[in-house]
Amino acid sequence: MYFLYNLAILGASFFLKIIAAFNSKLRLFVRGRKETFPYLKSHISATDEFLWIHAASLGEFEQGLPVIEKLRREYPRHKILITFFSPSGYEIKKNTKAADLVCYLPMDTRHNAKEFIATIKPKIAIFIKYEIWPNYLRELERVGVPAVLVSAIFKREQIYFKWYGGFMRRSLAKMKHVFVQNKESEQLLRTIDLKQVTVSGDTRFDRVTEILDRDNTLPFMERFKKERNCLVGGSTWPEDEKILLPFVNNSQEPMVYVLAPHDIKKDHIQDLHKAISKKTVLYSEIKGVNLDEVEVLILDTIGLLTRVYSYADIAYVGGGFATGLHNTLEPAVFAIPVIIGPNYSGFREAEELVQERGIFSVKSAEEFRDLTNLLLNKEAREKAGKINATYINKNKGASVQIIRYIRTLL
Repeated sequence: MYFLYNLAILGASFFLKIIAAFNSKLRLFVRGRKETFPYLKSHISATDEFLWIHAASLGEFEQGLPVIEKLRREYPRHKILITFFSPSGYEIKKNTKAADLVCYLPMDTRHNAKEFIATIKPKIAIFIKYEIWPNYLRELERVGVPAVLVSAIFKREQIYFKWYGGFMRRSLAKMKHVFVQNKESEQLLRTIDLKQVTVSGDTRFDRVTEILDRDNTLPFMERFKKERNCLVGGSTWPEDEKILLPFVNNSQEPMVYVLAPHDIKKDHIQDLHKAISKKTVLYSEIKGVNLDEVEVLILDTIGLLTRVYSYADIAYVGGGFATGLHNTLEPAVFAIPVIIGPNYSGFREAEELVQERGIFSVKSAEEFRDLTNLLLNKEAREKAGKINATYINKNKGASVQIIRYIRTLL
């Protein structure tokens, strides 16, 4: 089976190189992997001891960050290596201070796995959520390096639970331990006789809880919001903006709005600006502007949204109409109500908080208008916000369990 798998990986690598000529993201994917081994060999000394963490993309990195930061504090003499599969993770986090080295993970061929692990000689390998790479796991097992999967979540439709999934089941079984988010995942793993499992919860709850401990102050938001109510639309797509803009343009409420579109390309920002009838300013142009006169602020930058949420009275989180829901926990941790689109199935925290009425789902601009008007009532807003804060506090603590186990391996 390894022969067929390796053949498939080599075939995929070949075609990706061809397609990369026509796709800028895939060019980063291909070019970045060419640089991995030279990068590692020029930055590693014979005395280095590495803790290796692999994340598919940005979301998985954020999910694993509480564990990474605890490892950094507890094992200061070890170096942290973070690898990414996707350019959307690597390109944003390649200079992160959470790690000593950051690079792409080479494609999962037998040769790459052997060379990569021989180069870094990790003391442990930690994979985040979904990442199961058969050749890397086989090589880790061969050289006696423990592999741990954290914040994993499993569903019955995945290949591990199909009659033809034996190869991937055997690869998954090479994990020294699997930390899963929920009881359902543990029960599924028991059906394939995987016993080295702990229900620890989702490390993202630890991540967002830590947000409350840092300084979220933004002077421009202090000047912009003042005593007015503030609605923040985070990570919005055009489908979300069709829901938001009628309310923004027509509401007579004394409130301000921050829109943080997912796409901050110049053309989209200009189109969004033109579609707003109220006094609007771009973040990139606020210098010298009297923000008392501004009602809408467009964040045409990245890296500020989490702190901006701390000023929100109501948050709308984008992606629930087409592309996949973005992070609802980041605004929810500030004890405010959150509004989302209708497509949130598979996002456990959204499903549960919609039921508890801390998060609200809307299907149209009319529903958004009516709900937002309701939530402008302070009592209703505080009730929903408390539900969200309580839910997050109840679910934190996964990284503590994971670190406790990792201590037994190092």
